[in-house]
Amino acid sequence: MPKNIYSLKILFSSFFGIILCFFSFSQNDKNFHRFVDSADVHIDTSSKKALAFLDSIPNPLEENIKGRLADYYSIKALVNDDFKEYTQLHQNYILALKYAEEEGNCLVAGEACLELFCNMYFVKKDSTAYKYLDKAKKYYESCDYEYGLIEVEQSYAYAEFMDANHMACNKLILENLKKYKNLDDKYYYLFATYMLTSDYIYLEDIENTNKYFNEFKALKNNDSFTAHNYFSFEAAIYITKADVFFENKEMDSTFFYLKEASKLLDHMGGDVIENYYKIFAEAYNFTGDIKTSKTYIDSLLLFQNKIYRSTVNASVDINESLSKVQLELNEAKEKKFLHRVLIVVLFLLLIFIGYLYFLFYKKTRLNLIEDLSSQKGNLSYFKSNNEKLTIKVQGLEDYIVNLKKEVKTISVINDPSDLRNRIKDFYKNLHLNSSTLLDKSENHIELVNDLNVDFFKKSHELYPQLNNSEVIICYYLYIGFKNKEIAVFLNTTVRAIESKRYRITKKINLENTTLIKHLEATF
Repeated sequence: MPKNIYSLKILFSSFFGIILCFFSFSQNDKNFHRFVDSADVHIDTSSKKALAFLDSIPNPLEENIKGRLADYYSIKALVNDDFKEYTQLHQNYILALKYAEEEGNCLVAGEACLELFCNMYFVKKDSTAYKYLDKAKKYYESCDYEYGLIEVEQSYAYAEFMDANHMACNKLILENLKKYKNLDDKYYYLFATYMLTSDYIYLEDIENTNKYFNEFKALKNNDSFTAHNYFSFEAAIYITKADVFFENKEMDSTFFYLKEASKLLDHMGGDVIENYYKIFAEAYNFTGDIKTSKTYIDSLLLFQNKIYRSTVNASVDINESLSKVQLELNEAKEKKFLHRVLIVVLFLLLIFIGYLYFLFYKKTRLNLIEDLSSQKGNLSYFKSNNEKLTIKVQGLEDYIVNLKKEVKTISVINDPSDLRNRIKDFYKNLHLNSSTLLDKSENHIELVNDLNVDFFKKSHELYPQLNNSEVIICYYLYIGFKNKEIAVFLNTTVRAIESKRYRITKKINLENTTLIKHLEATF
């Protein structure tokens, strides 16, 4: 009998400990730092979703997210940038800088200063913006962030580059060129030689143009940055050369470099592609070949179609993200309710300790059986969804092929009236079909997300130092996506993806292999 009483006391103590843990957890639920973390994870993929998490944090912010206010306003500024709310963007970066200084967050402070400089100088042409660039340098020095300091240096040079102050730009780059060349990450040296080559082209200094263009080309096969980085800069250099030769009415050289750029069309940025078509059209117009000039003008339709496809993918991603954020917010509310219910249930279970033990054993056994059945069902589900994905992708590829054929047919029509009518009909059909594609694509995105559960679980176990945004990048690399494709899916820039890949490599200490090979070997 005494032994049973002793066992009962142990059970009662255990349950009171559990109750105390639940009370403590309920109190910690008021800590809204996790909403800032969630917004940070989703800012690269959906500004609306990130904003939903930030707006879920109640006032006063100074109490509910104490110590994370700099991150909060920095993320909110990124949302403003996406929504083109430049006044609010400036105000939020000011607040991010203020709280970063109070919290001692030198990385956010440096980032805020760089963004304030860009917003004031490149958008408003306000020369007082340089004070923020100077402050960014001090913050990065205080935390010894080498690449932040390099970004500051190159921002000074790029400002001169964008203002067409070619000699001033060259002077700033040449002062630090040896340092850029010795960095492990050769992207900064690539960027520097690109600016030097372009500047000397505009200055019509052939000797230095060839010198630094050769330095640029020597980096072609370097593995510290993607091939897309190299080819995009190379295409821009060829377009710059064509532009200068066209201004000098040297048509043979103009057409030569335009044709060289044509080989790199897939790697051009939007502004470079527009200049490419524009110079081609003007050059043929100057030589009297009006028909070919018109063909290059019409080629803008193909470019717009490519932009349309990117927009469709981004729109699908936004729709999927919005549905997820609503689900996660609902789960957060349900947890508060469940915590209270569980506390009451635990008190009642103290009266039925023996019965509880039996139920616990039975429930555990049933869960194991259900989990086994669920795994078998998932295998069948994955096979079925793979077939569905194949059908959807094939249908989308067929649709794109038909679009290309119709655009090609329109491009050869010479009758202006008939051309306008055909373009109107093409636009109506494109608008109608795009709605249908979007509706069908929602299931496609859901299927992809349903297949990645095991990958994310294992990633968080193996690499707890990686945040959720970095794990998502690893997942897309693992399934075979390229940087350019990941940037489209996450609605961000290729350079941002490359920067994250570099940070991931450093965090998991990869030395003798690439990130993709490591993921393939691990998973």
